[in-house]
Amino acid sequence: MPNKNHYTKLIKNEANRLGFGFCGISKAEFLADEAPKLAQWLKENKNGKMAYMENHFDKRLNPTLLVDDAKSVISLLYNYYTPIKQNDISAPKISKYAYGVDYHLVIKDKLKELFLFINEKIGEVGGRVFVDSAPILERAWAAKSGLGWIGKNGNLINKGNGSFYFLAELIIDLELDYDGPTTDHCGTCTACIDACPTEAIVSPKIVDGSKCISYFTIELKEAIPLEMKNKFNDWAFGCDVCQDVCPWNKFSKQHNEPLFNPKPELIYKTNNEWIEITEHIFNELFKNSPVKRTKYNGLKRNIDFIRN
Repeated sequence: MPNKNHYTKLIKNEANRLGFGFCGISKAEFLADEAPKLAQWLKENKNGKMAYMENHFDKRLNPTLLVDDAKSVISLLYNYYTPIKQNDISAPKISKYAYGVDYHLVIKDKLKELFLFINEKIGEVGGRVFVDSAPILERAWAAKSGLGWIGKNGNLINKGNGSFYFLAELIIDLELDYDGPTTDHCGTCTACIDACPTEAIVSPKIVDGSKCISYFTIELKEAIPLEMKNKFNDWAFGCDVCQDVCPWNKFSKQHNEPLFNPKPELIYKTNNEWIEITEHIFNELFKNSPVKRTKYNGLKRNIDFIRN
């Protein structure tokens, strides 16, 4: 196709204009290398109570089952890093990604803009947008398209900018120029494995989801197991430990998305205010926030678990 190169440049330039820090493109094909890894991870119950991970096994590996006649997977990274920290160092901690407006809302709008741009500039193109909302192996596609490598903590790491990124995809039925994978730069470093409070990183690149603090504080809907008592390091929603200790994140840069800026009420909330949080305050503070996913009772459960 003579216009492949031109279309590829158009799409990458528009992705950059929309605020995506990196854009890589892969051929839409079956992820043969990932199939046995996913099967083994599920067989060993590393998904814990996340039963949805067992659904749509084939779709997770084959983009042509998600989009008819899929030709290209466009992988995108959107920075959410901020050096801002909660003011009270004794307060329950919230993961950086949840400081601002829910990323699903912010990024999906940008993906729709990119898809509209493609249809306006190139012609009728079929496809779907994805942002952590469908059975798709986002990190695998991002690595395949050269946006980074899968680190020992299971996160995608970009050599120049670290790992504090949201991942998103656009699967389309248009053939484009494809990028290739980059190399692994973790070396002999085991900082993330050594620092994990619950020993959830069971071996390089393999995270036991059923042991992860993010799993316990977000995904798990029942009581947190008592054996996890005093292991959460004050995390009440998510956990950033394995990213905070990663040497590559010294290259992380402040994001440029106003909607991801934390509310002052969040940053300056004291330990006592967290402990005494009411449902009314929860609803006001976390309107359109990822934290809403836990609901008030879930967050209160988490706070009580780390404080009582």
